[in-house]
Amino acid sequence: MTLMHKFLGAAAAAVAITAGSAIADPALIFDLGGKFDKSFNEAGYNGAKRWADETGGKYLEIELQSEAQREQALRRFAEAGANPIVTMGFAMTTPIEEVAPDYPETKFVNIDGWANLPNVLTISFAEHEGSFLAGVMAAEASKSGTVGFIGGMDIPLIRKFACGYAQGVKSVNPDATIIANMTGTTPAAWNDPVKGGELTKAQISDGADVIFAAAGGTGVGVLQVAADEGILSIGVDSNQNHLHPGKVLTSMLKRVDVAVYNVLKSGADTETGFLNLDLAAEGVGVAFDDNNATIVTDAMTSSVEMATAKIVSGEVKVEDYSAAESCSVLDF
Repeated sequence: MTLMHKFLGAAAAAVAITAGSAIADPALIFDLGGKFDKSFNEAGYNGAKRWADETGGKYLEIELQSEAQREQALRRFAEAGANPIVTMGFAMTTPIEEVAPDYPETKFVNIDGWANLPNVLTISFAEHEGSFLAGVMAAEASKSGTVGFIGGMDIPLIRKFACGYAQGVKSVNPDATIIANMTGTTPAAWNDPVKGGELTKAQISDGADVIFAAAGGTGVGVLQVAADEGILSIGVDSNQNHLHPGKVLTSMLKRVDVAVYNVLKSGADTETGFLNLDLAAEGVGVAFDDNNATIVTDAMTSSVEMATAKIVSGEVKVEDYSAAESCSVLDF
């Protein structure tokens, strides 16, 4: 189904640039950490795979191995005629701003970025709203009154997760303690499960008995150590409940899969501009399935339903760290 190109230097994309003929297949650029990171990238892959399975369509793809490949990948796919070109992650914003003006007939999609150009669709999510629900569940499940948050790269987007989570925790238990750590300040922070595990152990030693990981591939290490140490964890982006059944309390779903699927379905007719997928649009939420059924109580379910209704109606407004770069309930 999928025509895959992992190109490095001149060997890249021998894909249809041959004979000068253009192609009309879409393309997907995965961020560092790879498409099987069990989190953000994999959610995008799942959406593309669903589209390919349902339609028989093909798409081009690359799993970036370095920062230098970002602009190169965009230009090669655009030269090959791919349309639309879907990019994963905020770090693709600047490369898109450089490349998109040179290909005005090509649609570029920037998930989690902020590119503002006539031929770009920028898709964002209300991560703070979904994280609030995760915080509600964490507070309901915690016996110690101390919960943790482990982020990947320290950027406003990840602080947005942390702040929403802390607000959800405090809405249930105003006296709760939230321990927050970031893994690093470079893109390597998304793919360091060992560091994630170390931070998890440190938070457990400080009393945390539920830890939310918003850290890409690093979060796999958080979930593993939490399971090994007998505490609960919370996954992110994709449904990660199955990684440790009965030990992952829930996963904060960021429906990147739906966003990618819809874009590929629209193809070259994709509308450009800005699209924000919030709780009301079911762009975010928390996962309930057979893997966490034994640890999710009726009280938790009711609390999540109540919080969801209040957020959607506007009765509860969750602070958005990325908008104000401040959080009233959590110090960074």
